[in-house]
Amino acid sequence: MNCLDTVSLSHSFADLGPQFSTRLTPQGLNEPRLLHVNQSLAHRLGLSAECTQSAEFLAVVSGNQALPQGQTLAAVYSGHQFGHWAGQLGDGRAHLLGAIETTTGPEELQLKGSGLTPYSRMGDGRAVLRSSVREYLASHAMKALGIPTTEALSLVASEDKVYRETIETAAIVCRVAPSFVRFGSFEHWANKPEQLKQLLHYVIKHFYPECGSPILQTDAELVQQMLRQVVRRSAQMVAHWQTVGFCHGVMNTDNMSILGLSIDYGPYAFMDSFAINSTPNTTDSGGRYAWFRQPSVVHWNLARLASCFLDICKEDPLQEVLAHYEKDYLAQYHWNMRQKMGWDQWLETDSTLVNEWWQLLHDHGADFSLSFRLLAQVTTETQSWLSLFNHSEAAQNWLQRYLERTKQNKQKNEARVAQMNRHNPLYVLRNHLAQQAIEGAQQGNMEPLERLFRVLTTPYDEQTGAEDLALPPTPEQRIAALSCSS
Repeated sequence: MNCLDTVSLSHSFADLGPQFSTRLTPQGLNEPRLLHVNQSLAHRLGLSAECTQSAEFLAVVSGNQALPQGQTLAAVYSGHQFGHWAGQLGDGRAHLLGAIETTTGPEELQLKGSGLTPYSRMGDGRAVLRSSVREYLASHAMKALGIPTTEALSLVASEDKVYRETIETAAIVCRVAPSFVRFGSFEHWANKPEQLKQLLHYVIKHFYPECGSPILQTDAELVQQMLRQVVRRSAQMVAHWQTVGFCHGVMNTDNMSILGLSIDYGPYAFMDSFAINSTPNTTDSGGRYAWFRQPSVVHWNLARLASCFLDICKEDPLQEVLAHYEKDYLAQYHWNMRQKMGWDQWLETDSTLVNEWWQLLHDHGADFSLSFRLLAQVTTETQSWLSLFNHSEAAQNWLQRYLERTKQNKQKNEARVAQMNRHNPLYVLRNHLAQQAIEGAQQGNMEPLERLFRVLTTPYDEQTGAEDLALPPTPEQRIAALSCSS
């Protein structure tokens, strides 16, 4: 018996109809090899460890077989890329398999790298092992950090050749999320109110039921209610990005989830040496998606989303909803920074000290993660932290102001340290660590990936034998930026 036969599937997105997607069969990998499975996610999906090691599971996640009773499709959407209208886009190398019913709601399974679709444009429909390892690890790392994200269930490889800057080998990641609807999904129907309303009602019914129903509210009211939730979630998501030093790299509107999830991991980076204008994408020569611009880019993208609804809702109410963005962002940002700095309350004067913190990190190119992590120890040992700043006078002066501010805490120092260690990860997915996992996988050695995956599962806890995974890259290991090619 096929162990997937007992999985309960739904196909709500497919039920929207052929205007929103194209039904088609994936182009599976030849002689696929299952490299890794996220067993925790599999368990939440109701899949046993035995099932994930079965031939039937491999056939599905390698694109060679549909889920039992599955309806495989590729979705259409449009979007703005690097600030310019790109027109129709869509799932150019992704296939939605259906949604597995779980105790917390349906979770859609989508293969990335599973072949050509009507939306492939000039692409080949494939993903390479290099980028697939990066996405697999990144979504796991973000989930463990508590940041809203899509997830990855499995990583499959093949010797099938893929032509990029060099000849590489193909891979498929099975991605999981409640929905893969994007801002660009709405942009695609901006001038077609009938389809736009259909998509609006679908998203509210399945993912934002608290926004009401078409029976009790007008479409204009539904738009405002949904947009308010998307603004809040998106603001919170990017505040999390900022405070862990994460740079997405390609924040186009077609890469923005309508659920406020981190999605489409391409040339991303968790910063090593901090620079406010850091961008991990070699294509982003103007720095549009640099670290310090990410919050404003999310706001710009939200404005593009809001503009889709001008035929349904007047501009003033939409602008009123968008005006909540800054407050939503600062609320999450201040909460995060209060936790990371070890304070039991946020004072008005804290913004100045935090802004000086960012300037200090930027001026010294200090390591992002270790600067926060070692700050917890400065009441008993300052040398390790100061060494990140070359024991400069500026660092010593800032540290003195920080210690004075920390005296205003009502909690004891032990509680401050514990709080900081709960909110400042010791381990993040640094680019050089991802590269080690990639090179191991390319050579058939999965131990570097498995070890990194395991350590990233509990990134806030110091783990014996993983000391090297907390260290910044050496000059030889440093990866300045990455291309979009995948």
